[in-house]
Amino acid sequence: MTTRAADPAALLNSATRHSGARSVVLCLLSVASTGAGLLLPAALGRTLDLLLAHAPATRWVLCCAGLVLLAVVLDACETVLGGTVDARTTAWLRRRLTGHVLAAGPRAAARFGPGDLVARLVGNASQAGTAPAARAALLAALAGPVGGMVALGLIDPWLAAVFLAGAPVLTLLLRAFARDTTRCVADYQQVQGRIAAALAEAVAGHRTIEAAGTADKEAARILRPLPELSRAGHRMWRVQGRAAAQASTVAPLLQLGVVAVAGVLLVRHRLSVGEVLAASRYAVLATGVGVLVGQFASLARARAAAGRLDEVLSEPATAHGDRQLPSGPGRLELRGVTARRGGRTVLDGVDLVVPGGTTLALVGRSGTGKSLLAALAGRLADPDAGEILLDGVPLRDLSRSELRRAVGYAFERPALLGTTVEDAVALGPRPLSPATVREATRLACADDFVRRLPDGYATPLGDAPRSGGESQRLGLARAFAHGGRLLILDDALSSLDTVTEARITGSLLTHGTHSTRLLIAHRAATAARADAVAWLDGGRVRAVGTHAELWRLDGYRAVFGDGGSA
Repeated sequence: MTTRAADPAALLNSATRHSGARSVVLCLLSVASTGAGLLLPAALGRTLDLLLAHAPATRWVLCCAGLVLLAVVLDACETVLGGTVDARTTAWLRRRLTGHVLAAGPRAAARFGPGDLVARLVGNASQAGTAPAARAALLAALAGPVGGMVALGLIDPWLAAVFLAGAPVLTLLLRAFARDTTRCVADYQQVQGRIAAALAEAVAGHRTIEAAGTADKEAARILRPLPELSRAGHRMWRVQGRAAAQASTVAPLLQLGVVAVAGVLLVRHRLSVGEVLAASRYAVLATGVGVLVGQFASLARARAAAGRLDEVLSEPATAHGDRQLPSGPGRLELRGVTARRGGRTVLDGVDLVVPGGTTLALVGRSGTGKSLLAALAGRLADPDAGEILLDGVPLRDLSRSELRRAVGYAFERPALLGTTVEDAVALGPRPLSPATVREATRLACADDFVRRLPDGYATPLGDAPRSGGESQRLGLARAFAHGGRLLILDDALSSLDTVTEARITGSLLTHGTHSTRLLIAHRAATAARADAVAWLDGGRVRAVGTHAELWRLDGYRAVFGDGGSA
């Protein structure tokens, strides 16, 4: 799987197309509002000339009032529609990013970290979501200066000539501003992501921090990038302030030049007083750089944010096939499986067969790749080399739904999702009856403590305090409830006491709904109850056999420590 190059422009184009109809209407409203603003100076000038000539001007006064009212209404509609487009686009970006993170699986979290992902999903998606509305508003912002320049030319070509003399300078200022702002905003957002990542780590480990009494040190670590964030923020404001100051220097000079030439033309009787008034207003519109600076800044922030979103989207999602599994007992086979993490080869050419209907315990010291092998066996990750088959079908060829129906997982720290305890156990690829949920909970030795909760199985998860072992039992219940051909227990018994572990293991082996079971064993008693044991050492399968057979080996006994017993 190759990672594609990030392309924030393509992402913003897709977001704009998603809100295409609304963006077009917003653009038309913005242009119409600008058009009303362009007509108003001409109407005011005509009204002034009529009043100075003591001619009837009621119709033109009403015309001016109508244009003002129209501009107000259009501006209100533009504000409401702009907010709608922003919200709609942000929601679309968040749905797309969330779906892709879930499709990419653990790779995305490993590359970016949970805190940074949340910062991108919440903050950067909101900033990127303003792009369609900003693009629509930019067209109107450009229409103002262009329309003002055309209007000056219609009043008198010399007025347009004066303005055009300084227009290239304004263009260069805006171009430099857009370039510098994009760079500064990208730096600022990157530092924000680092702070969010550190904060997420601290929140996840709050008990350890409290126990160690290092809250102040952790706060200092989280906030350590603040000076860098401050520098990036100051750079942003300096760039924007410099652009505004430069534009504020050039624009008044152009306006004074236009008004001065208009005054000369008035003295020569080539312009009326009303036309001079109109020319002064059009000079302001033609040099409306402040609006353009704001729109360019908004687009720069949106583009920088889209770049951070597209970095996540460039992480390849897991591709699935369309094959279904034939009938079979759940035979799992690993052929020459090699997996690397962080530049280190964790599993090296592993060959392993788990016959259907049997239980295999994975045993090995910490860091030998047991959890990684468990992840590969159910395709929560893909190997760098080799192939994994279930009942003769490569896992890569299975459809997502077929794979998830066939393989169940229970983890050391299960994520319990849903509204109630029953929802958390029933979570899976197909709906379950309450009777099935309760039977699975009994097999996981969790029924007793669930019934003691205030509302039993209907207790909201937030109102159901649980120990680590109780959470593990609910995770096991969820895995038991959905059946399938293969059950993988990734340290899912580690927080249980010896008696409870023995009871669950007995239930698993005698009443389990899964044909084949793969479990990571840390206790000799658990390994002894499995049909076979695979001993991992140095990234390879050192031996496969029953626990009694392997117990004769000194290295195998050492895995359990001196206190282990056969």
